[in-house]
Amino acid sequence: MGFPDNFLWGGATAANQCEGGYNQGGRGLANVDVIPTGPDRRAVITGKRKMLNFDDEYFYPAKDAIDMYTHFKEDIALFAEMGFKTYRLSIAWSRIFPNGDEEVPNEEGLQFYQDIFQECHKFNIEPLVTITHFDCPIHLIKEYGGWRNRKMIGFYEKLCRTLFTRYQGLVKYWLTFNEINMILHAPFLGAGLTFEHGENEEQIKYQAAHHELVASAIATKIAHEIDPQNQVGCMLAAASYYPYSCNPKDVWESKQSDRGNYFFIDVQSRGVYPPYARKMLAKKGIKIEQTKEDLEIIKAHTVDFISFSYYASRVAASEDSNVQKTEGNLFPTIKNPYLESSEWGWQIDPLGLRITMNDLYDRYQKPLFIVENGLGAVDIPDENGIVNDDYRIAYLRAHIKAMKDAIDEDGVVLLGYTSWGCIDLVSAGTGEMKKRYGYIYVDRDNEGRGTLERGRKKSFYWYKQVIASNGEKLSCNEL
Repeated sequence: MGFPDNFLWGGATAANQCEGGYNQGGRGLANVDVIPTGPDRRAVITGKRKMLNFDDEYFYPAKDAIDMYTHFKEDIALFAEMGFKTYRLSIAWSRIFPNGDEEVPNEEGLQFYQDIFQECHKFNIEPLVTITHFDCPIHLIKEYGGWRNRKMIGFYEKLCRTLFTRYQGLVKYWLTFNEINMILHAPFLGAGLTFEHGENEEQIKYQAAHHELVASAIATKIAHEIDPQNQVGCMLAAASYYPYSCNPKDVWESKQSDRGNYFFIDVQSRGVYPPYARKMLAKKGIKIEQTKEDLEIIKAHTVDFISFSYYASRVAASEDSNVQKTEGNLFPTIKNPYLESSEWGWQIDPLGLRITMNDLYDRYQKPLFIVENGLGAVDIPDENGIVNDDYRIAYLRAHIKAMKDAIDEDGVVLLGYTSWGCIDLVSAGTGEMKKRYGYIYVDRDNEGRGTLERGRKKSFYWYKQVIASNGEKLSCNEL
């Protein structure tokens, strides 16, 4: 059987990690622009340290990133050379509405993305567009407090209506919020939230998440009204939790951790707050302000498919367990002694992808779309400027094999696969350039130095072979 004939092979990026051009084309300042590299990065990401403008003592990698703002035609041509069927990218909100609350959108920003989508279609590449990939205009944070404020729903609705109308016929696959569950772990990055001393942070995060859930349902409604061909998905940072041991306490902890991960997707996919979530909120003393109309629109407008990122599996343990921690996607997890780890401590687990796919498909019975998966590594070009990234090929090959097994053996319905960072870009977690994911090398270092010249890695030719064979040729032998 293998992958279906219409399977959407491609790659993924995010505006704030690749575009640059933060002050060009009428763009406004956003939260993602003012997150620095260095030891204070995590404090800013989590809203513990308020940073709403640039400070000369810090380096801000997103300001210029890899300058896809001016290189996008070159980059899309390279994606086409690999044979991409789809390209996942995101909209910089402040490029469309610089402050976020204007009545009229910024035409330069609208034209920029129109040019990108038209360039994609020139090569028969289907755009897969994330409406908000951690972007929130700074003005909306300063004036309204970010997503803690219910008025954000209206601003987001205007953004969506503008996008769906302008790009009708150019885009039909949409994602409402990137990794919506990250609001709990990186609230400034995920929702523009900062906290004052003594505030109930949990209350604020869950209230902000409710506003995003309502906004997502409204976006789904508008998308279907404007163009019935539109397909709208939710997106989570996914990875099933293993119990650290067969101790029932560890098994229960893993189930609780999974529920915490799936909470928002349960709402977006099923249309209701699940009973376990209501009990959990009550136990925490959290009371979400919601209207009857909120619940009605959430119920009536669920997503068409489930998209997710997967990099590594996770482990959960009870308080009784003596465990060692390791790094994960923006937050640490328990080290699994059965797995190897990447240079950044992320555990490599291809079977975990198959397990996660089965868990998600069993839970929701909706098509899946893997929109992020990849290996962050230090790539060193040889004397000829070539990166022989066999380690990346090995990682991706094993994960694509796991995807194929989930389709063939388990009956999971999978729409497509866009590996993360198809071109080298700024790391969301660390802000580094040396943590590379791409098939395309970009000459830029952690301090922003370099020519920005693009170069094909060994994995570029390997992935071209994978796509051309629709996932049947996974070895490197023919390269």
